Amino acid sequence: MKTQKGNLRICNKGHKYYKSSNCPTCPTCVQERKPDNGFLSMLSAPARRALENNGVTTLQQVSTFSEKEILQFHGMGPASLPKLRTALQTNGLAFKI
Repeated sequence: MKTQKGNLRICNKGHKYYKSSNCPTCPTCVQERKPDNGFLSMLSAPARRALENNGVTTLQQVSTFSEKEILQFHGMGPASLPKLRTALQTNGLAFKI
């Protein structure tokens, strides 16, 4: 018999999920919000939220930050930088130096 780790929670939309941390993020809602295309679709949910929480939703906005500044966003990790770098280069953009 499989046992669940964490406490049963129910989000505002009625999704049931188990979490052992205090993080209030519903995994079902996160999956529903994931873009189907564009550079945000290539990022992990924490990295995507890090950008969105800082008002960054376009590659043009990403290009106004340095890599060091992007890494300061809570939830953004170094594994996302190559994905962002590639997306920027594909669109003729780059991180601020």
